[in-house]
Amino acid sequence: MENRKETITMEHKNSVIYSPFYGCTIVATGKLEHFTRDGINSKIASLGATAGSSVTRKTSYVICGEKPGSKLTKAQELGIPVLTEQEFLSMIPA
Repeated sequence: MENRKETITMEHKNSVIYSPFYGCTIVATGKLEHFTRDGINSKIASLGATAGSSVTRKTSYVICGEKPGSKLTKAQELGIPVLTEQEFLSMIPA
C-alpha cells in the first residue's frame, strides 16, 4: 500500500478550504515568531489536524522555531518532516 497524504477539502464558514494537514498530527517546538503556543495549536486544529504535545511515530510534522530542544532531536531520529514556521505558513490556505 502506498503511503501518501492527500489534500482534503474542508467546508469552513460557507467556504471551501484545501488543507494539506487535514488528519495529521503536528507538534510545535521552540519559540515561534508569529504564534503563541495556544495560537499555533488553534491554527493546527483549524486546519483539521491534531496538535500534539510530544513527538511520536504518529507525528506527521514538527514545526520548529528558535531553540527547539529535544522534540527536534526526536523528530530527526524518527525521520519525521520538520518545517520552519515560514514553511508551515506557506503551505496553509490564506
